[in-house]
Amino acid sequence: MRKHGTAPAEDAEVNMTPMLDIVFIMLIFFIVTATFIRETGLDVSRPDTEENKPTKPAKTILIQINKESEIYIQRRIVDLRAVRANIERLRAENPKSAVLIQVEREAVTGVLVSVMDQARQANAPVSIAPLGNE
Repeated sequence: MRKHGTAPAEDAEVNMTPMLDIVFIMLIFFIVTATFIRETGLDVSRPDTEENKPTKPAKTILIQINKESEIYIQRRIVDLRAVRANIERLRAENPKSAVLIQVEREAVTGVLVSVMDQARQANAPVSIAPLGNE
């Protein structure tokens, strides 16, 4: 005859061994594959420390043209015919210097063009900026 009661329940346990085996296999797989990944990059050759001496910064030669078409180089008034000589003298002191021409809107355009020509004849790079709050 059969008993109609509940049978004593066996302790239900989950066997963790296969899961741990899988986890360790995956861990080993990722470690092994990660060591073969090489990142590409650029090889940088750094100069010797003796060559890293700070260089003299390039000084800008400031030329200003006001509304009366007066030309100022380094805050000194200069005649149009002496612009090239002054630029060459200043570039002799600092060969990497560039010319910055600041001009007021009311100045004569011909004076600006003449100053630019003089600067280019002195082999100087030229930039133009407005003078004042414009």
